[in-house]
Amino acid sequence: MKIRLKDNSVKEYPEGMSVLDIARDISPGLARAAMAGEVNGSTVDVRKEIHQDSDLNILTFDDLDGRKAFWHTSSHILAQAVKRLFPEAKLAIGPAIDNGFYYDFEVDRPFSTEDLETIEKEMTKIVKENLELNRFELPREEALRFVEEQGESYKVELISDLPEDAVISFYRQGEFTDLCAGPHVLSTGAVKAIKLLNVAGAYWRGSEKNKMLQRIYGVTFPKRSQLEEYLERLEEAKKRDHRKLGRELDLFSLQEEGPGFPFFHPKGMVIRNLLEDYWRKEHIKHGYQEIKTPIILNRDLWIRSGHWDHYQDNMYFTKIDDMDYAVKPMNCPGSMIVYNRKIYSYRDLPLRVGELGLVHRHELSGALHGLMRVRCFTQDDAHIFMLPEQIKDEIIGVIDMVDDFYNLFGFKYHVELSTRPEDSMGSEEDWDKAINALREALEEKGMPYKINEGDGAFYGPKIDFHLEDCLGRTWQCGTIQLDFQMPERFDLTYAGSDGEKHRPVMIHRVIFGSIERFIAILIEHFAGAFPTWLAPVQVKVMSITDRSNEYISRIMDDFLDSDIRAESDLRNEKIGYKIREARMERIPYMLIIGDKELENGTVAVRSRKGDLGTMGLNEFKTMLLKEIKDKAL
Repeated sequence: MKIRLKDNSVKEYPEGMSVLDIARDISPGLARAAMAGEVNGSTVDVRKEIHQDSDLNILTFDDLDGRKAFWHTSSHILAQAVKRLFPEAKLAIGPAIDNGFYYDFEVDRPFSTEDLETIEKEMTKIVKENLELNRFELPREEALRFVEEQGESYKVELISDLPEDAVISFYRQGEFTDLCAGPHVLSTGAVKAIKLLNVAGAYWRGSEKNKMLQRIYGVTFPKRSQLEEYLERLEEAKKRDHRKLGRELDLFSLQEEGPGFPFFHPKGMVIRNLLEDYWRKEHIKHGYQEIKTPIILNRDLWIRSGHWDHYQDNMYFTKIDDMDYAVKPMNCPGSMIVYNRKIYSYRDLPLRVGELGLVHRHELSGALHGLMRVRCFTQDDAHIFMLPEQIKDEIIGVIDMVDDFYNLFGFKYHVELSTRPEDSMGSEEDWDKAINALREALEEKGMPYKINEGDGAFYGPKIDFHLEDCLGRTWQCGTIQLDFQMPERFDLTYAGSDGEKHRPVMIHRVIFGSIERFIAILIEHFAGAFPTWLAPVQVKVMSITDRSNEYISRIMDDFLDSDIRAESDLRNEKIGYKIREARMERIPYMLIIGDKELENGTVAVRSRKGDLGTMGLNEFKTMLLKEIKDKAL
């Protein structure tokens, strides 16, 4: 059989060779580092035998899917340790996630910090035992009997939801066996460094109607040094936590009167307004028109859009004049109504319509997290209505726009293409057309992308942009969703060149995603030290003595006339104290005014990076205004 490797080289091997055998043939070092394999786009065990011509990628810890196989094994080690220490614990689920793993347990009492330390020690013992992980399969009925005998009621429920003819896979390590599709690494001995991070409550299957379970989060690495680096980054992330900095810098707050509904303070509004102003200017440049649609619309609209059937659990409802209404979770249906107010010709398309629309979505209280996960947020939505032949060019136009936005803040990013989910609307033919259009646009741009099977929106496939912050964390922000369904459901039409009515194709897209969440990411990315153009206060002017107060007043008037955001500090405090306080506020520039500066009409300048010396006021202003205009980082 012929095996095409990641570098496009092709090698011939006997049928039945495993992924690990091929890795050994390529390099003993690669075999030692192999966590899993990717065969024809599917992630598999390194034990997986290949019997036909295939594309093969050997996955190591450097690959996300390789790390996930490693962390999936780690979750089994965690579950085995818990069962050894707490035999009555019932197992729920234990997946790998993007930054580690977790496992959910039903136990009589919450796990304590001391429990986590004991569990971590037991995990270390299991690693030293170097237990081999072995996969086996059972027919559905035998699998049910097997987990029933173990007393694992949650596993019984999971298997019961599978089709009658399903073959169920398990993995065994020592005395421990778990229901699992895999993949896993070869043995527990691969895990060299372990850290259990925290424990939290989690409802079974995410429903507050179900029992609350105990979720233990952890992370593991093949090397101790990697764990140490990770823990350092974790400490840095705590210092950058947007909730902490939001309080310290007086940007926003979350109050008990409205859990998940953020309050923006004056300084937070400066940042928000600057982002929205930039958004508006760039969209005007790119041919967008701005609209505003109502927050509350009636039930009939949401039935027509499909949200009533596919998204109802995430929505809020009210009654007006004995009729059912919903608070909008998305802006798109309102945009459909705006489109339908008039008749368009093919010459009018593409039509690009943007909206900074406030939406509300029901989130469980346990899922709320600062500005990252809230119950109301503003989406920088836009909808593009176009001819079928315009699809690729419009997608490329959005990709270019997203690139400009993220580069402004210094973000790197990667792209994922998400395909049809199980709960979806529309024909297979429409979905195939939509997916191929997105794929062609990405390939024409030469952008590498990952396929995310089954993770599209219910009305269409999407391209997601995952930006990377200065700590290497990724955040999904921008998205481009191609939609053949909404125009059909809302009977959108345009007059074609043949004089007949035709159906437009539609793009849904966001760039910031959520203004609130994007601000949270910026706070953590910059650790509150925003670029000068985005800083709520750009300059703090400080007096050494009262004699300079009148001069400072003239400077402040000059800054106000020049649209420079400045504050003065005329308090009778030592200048060192004032400087330290301004630095804690992350203010980009500090001007210190004493007798010498008053006499010479100059300013002593400090930046966040250090002392810049004495300058003339106009010299400083010129430098500052250029930095603001250039939106320099």
